[in-house]
Amino acid sequence: MAETKGKLVRAARSAFAARGYAGASMDDLTAEAGLTRGALYHNFGDKKGLLQAVIDQIDAEMAARLRVIGERAETPWLGLLDEYEAYIEMALEPEIQRILLLDGPAVLGDPSRWPSQNACLAETTRRIRSLVDDGAIPAVDAEAAARLLNGASLHAALWVAASPEPEVTLGKALDAFRRLAEGLARP
Repeated sequence: MAETKGKLVRAARSAFAARGYAGASMDDLTAEAGLTRGALYHNFGDKKGLLQAVIDQIDAEMAARLRVIGERAETPWLGLLDEYEAYIEMALEPEIQRILLLDGPAVLGDPSRWPSQNACLAETTRRIRSLVDDGAIPAVDAEAAARLLNGASLHAALWVAASPEPEVTLGKALDAFRRLAEGLARP
């Protein structure tokens, strides 16, 4: 069963990246995986369920990459900011741009309501609470700050992904995000 799921996710990820969600037919996906439509329905319910599985996989890979970036920083606060900036920069990567930031919201709805975003919010809240407890940043409601940072970075990434000039938009987004986030560290 895990092998079947893996084949379908790999085929879907490749097809969604190359042709987009709308351009990837279920028949093509299952043929690429060497499986039947029944296998897709059995394992994922439908094409949307398969897209969610692909997004979950990409999200997990992004989270691992971001952790490495954050761990390299001089301080936990700078690590958090570096992770957010790297997340926004990932909007330039074609696979992330198309699957996660363009097709995902169009098909699955508001990304801030996706399970992976809720996990990210909980982790960010924990980290901000720790930064406040350690005196690294002034007292602030950790959940409120986490929601605002997550929302700002998500919307910046969506803006970059949808922009006709993503490189230019990225520069604007990173500058504004850093200025907003640095305000949390000021007394």
